[in-house]
Amino acid sequence: MRLRSALVALLAGGLLTGCGVKAADLFIVERTGSTPGARLTLLVSEEGDVTCNGGPMRKLSDSQLVQARAIQEELAAAAGEHRVLPARPGSVLAYRVREEAGSVSFADDSPGQSAAMHQLALFVLQTAQRVCHLSE
Repeated sequence: MRLRSALVALLAGGLLTGCGVKAADLFIVERTGSTPGARLTLLVSEEGDVTCNGGPMRKLSDSQLVQARAIQEELAAAAGEHRVLPARPGSVLAYRVREEAGSVSFADDSPGQSAAMHQLALFVLQTAQRVCHLSE
C-alpha cells in the first residue's frame, strides 16, 4: 500500500509541476526582404506549436515537426559559429535563424548555403502559407 501511495504522490507531483510549462523554442526565423509580405517572424516550439508574426498559435503536423527538428539539427553547427553568409546584389529575401546554439544569417542568393538553409527557406514559405494561412 505504501508503494502505491508513493507512486500516486510522485505522479501527482509530476503532473502539477508540468502544469503551465511552455515548451522550449526549437527556433525562430526572422525573414525580411524587398517584396510585399516578405517580413515574417516564425516561431517553432519543440512540441510543434508555431506562430507567424505573433499571431495565433497553430500546430504543425507530425511530419512538419520532424522536418523542423531535422533542419534545426543540421543548422546547429553553423548557428554555434554564428555563421553569416552575405547576400549578393539583387537578393530578394534574407533569413536570420536563432536557436539554442546561436544564430545563422543568409540570403536567398548567398553563396555557400547548405542544404539545410535551402530546406529552411522552403519550410518557412510552406509553413506561412499552409499552417498560418498567410498569403505570400
